[in-house]
Amino acid sequence: MFGTTSSELPNAAGEGRLSYAIFQLARVHRGHAAAMLRAMNLHPGQELLLMQLFDRDGQTQAELLERVGLDHSTVSKSLRRMQEAGLLTREPAPHDRRVMVVHLTDAGRALQEPITDMWRTLEQVSVRDLTPEQVEMFTTCARLIEKSVRDQSRQTSAG
Repeated sequence: MFGTTSSELPNAAGEGRLSYAIFQLARVHRGHAAAMLRAMNLHPGQELLLMQLFDRDGQTQAELLERVGLDHSTVSKSLRRMQEAGLLTREPAPHDRRVMVVHLTDAGRALQEPITDMWRTLEQVSVRDLTPEQVEMFTTCARLIEKSVRDQSRQTSAG
């Protein structure tokens, strides 16, 4: 099926071939990205928060939470680790002391180019055997699947 993974689909996944392929892809892609991030002393997901701050420094924790789509505890833990590593600061907002505003430090800003390079390299590895048309089609399909799963999750949590 994929590279060094078993080509045999588990029986229990027989009616979920696409979902199993997505799981396997996400696992191997995240693992490769995690190794690249470790070289920068980052954990997976921290680069997503940094990229949001590169685009607009001084966001609240709630804004970051919404933009990256991770749960509150994951974002809080990541921001705490990043603050301890000297990559950012968190300060109460002047208008509401309960709201925390996140700012990059010079050390955090210095990661913009390495993170950009890392994502470029990850993309090159990912699309190496694909045509531009296949990349476009995959991206479109992935977004449609993501929307479908999100919509279902919203319906399930609302009902």
